[in-house]
Amino acid sequence: MDRVARPLYALALVLWVGALWAIGGIVAPTLFGALSDRTLAGAIAGRLFTIVAWIGIGAAIWLMLFQILERGGSALKTAAFWVVFLMFLLTLASQFGIQPILAHLKEEAFPREVMQSMVRDRFAAWHGISSVLYVIESALGGVLVVWEFGGRR
Repeated sequence: MDRVARPLYALALVLWVGALWAIGGIVAPTLFGALSDRTLAGAIAGRLFTIVAWIGIGAAIWLMLFQILERGGSALKTAAFWVVFLMFLLTLASQFGIQPILAHLKEEAFPREVMQSMVRDRFAAWHGISSVLYVIESALGGVLVVWEFGGRR
């Protein structure tokens, strides 16, 4: 099992963290810089962030399961397990907590663009919270990659 499971662990981790960094750090800022239509840029970025969330959910489940299968109950005593678990919680909070709120605010603003509407301040606040959680998740992912591939576990 280790011949397949360990490489899948590595691939899941780098796919998740790479996606977090690529979409959040490169693609989304590029969309908003290159497209004059901020609504379109936001819609595309939102779809990409949803894809990253689903990658994260799948990866987190595998990463935690692998650690438990490999180390048994002692996996719960490792920092790596708890970093993955925290990243998983941040993903769930964003995808199933904050994103529905943002979608509702966009619907409430319709037919106006959300940033041109009366819900602008609430949208900006929730978007800011979402952004902070995303940055924390990305940083934790970077720490985890360094731990796992830098020899420290």
